[in-house]
Amino acid sequence: MTKLEKIEKDVEGLDADELARFREWFAEFDAANWDAQIEADALSGRLDVLGEKALAAHRSKRTRLL
Repeated sequence: MTKLEKIEKDVEGLDADELARFREWFAEFDAANWDAQIEADALSGRLDVLGEKALAAHRSKRTRLL
């Protein structure tokens, strides 16, 4: 049994309250990882091209208010 298969089996065995608590924990865990990845990408310059495209679109009036 792989590590992932064991985790899946363990999650399937949770009662409703434990599953709700796990879901809340995982959402926070996942969001923190996403934030860290975005920050790393921003610091490394990986997002610069996207930012420049957005600014160019705005300068050329190809954007609209939300």
